[in-house]
Amino acid sequence: MAWISTSNATESVTFKDIGYSTPDATLAEIDFQVTKEPATAVKCSVKALDSKFAVVGWKVVDIPSNAADAGSDGGRTTAHRATVRTESLSVSAVVDSCWIPDAGQ
Repeated sequence: MAWISTSNATESVTFKDIGYSTPDATLAEIDFQVTKEPATAVKCSVKALDSKFAVVGWKVVDIPSNAADAGSDGGRTTAHRATVRTESLSVSAVVDSCWIPDAGQ
């Protein structure tokens, strides 16, 4: 007799970088999209990079749950902008990862 357990946790989160800007040497802005279930809150880490690809700024952004009429795809895809403080001029900014936090986070 074998016992097989599967998880019903089919929720996932994906992201797509849209663009970035560097208003000055101390800030980077990143525009991105997140695709998730509308009722799910997620966290995304974003980072700013210098010309040598060194991280010069980093932060975790909270993406709250949203209504089904927000964004597109029935509320699954929403657009976001994050501002990251940098220690020197950045030449790019990207989403590093997004995840669904544990209930305690």
